Amino acid sequence: MPLSSTYQNPYVVAQAPVDERAAFIRRTYAHLAGAIAVFALLETALMSIPGIEQTVFNLLGTSRFSWLIVLGAFMGVSWLADNWARSETSIGKQYMGLGIYTVAEAIIFLPLLLAARQMTGDASLIGQAGLLTGALFLGLTAIALTTRKDFSFLGGFLKIGFLIALGLIVIGVFFQGFSLGLWFSGAMVLLAAGSILYTTGNMIHHYRTDQHVSAALGLFSAVALLFWYILRILMSMRR
Repeated sequence: MPLSSTYQNPYVVAQAPVDERAAFIRRTYAHLAGAIAVFALLETALMSIPGIEQTVFNLLGTSRFSWLIVLGAFMGVSWLADNWARSETSIGKQYMGLGIYTVAEAIIFLPLLLAARQMTGDASLIGQAGLLTGALFLGLTAIALTTRKDFSFLGGFLKIGFLIALGLIVIGVFFQGFSLGLWFSGAMVLLAAGSILYTTGNMIHHYRTDQHVSAALGLFSAVALLFWYILRILMSMRR
């Protein structure tokens, strides 16, 4: 029996042999690409449903708290998906976590993408946001991988930043006169960029070589957040 089938590498990626490290990175980004592809296919299918705009906007318009309920449900699903993706007992459970999270992202993104398409009559804004997101992600990834720096020091700043952002979103729901404008989207882009650096650094310095599914989910989450707020910035500029 091959050694790899009976022995699980206990070391983090940075301490693993070069070939194992390279294989982990390839698997991680292949899974990330797969999640993004599934997300794009789901959005294309959902947005092609006749009358989808009216249905979605009517559901969200029933109450000013509708979006808060959706956000709360998404956070719950995200927590569950992340726990499953980190499972050490079942690879199937890891893939289920990544799959559930991808579907949840597709659902929560749908209203924003529909609004962007309605604004221009086509998918041009969505495409522009996708290109900008991809360019920023590649640049940040190159920085993290070439410098091999451990960005775990960003963890505390990111937690505080996301808690403040969540608080501002809740305040915006309860107090309609409180507007989260372009400045908020810009700050969230910075947080998303920091999250990409943090996750990529953790992937190398704190993940094991068998945790590629969890690493892919973390990167997908950060990329989705970056895409969301870049698209919002483009929509604000178009208005």
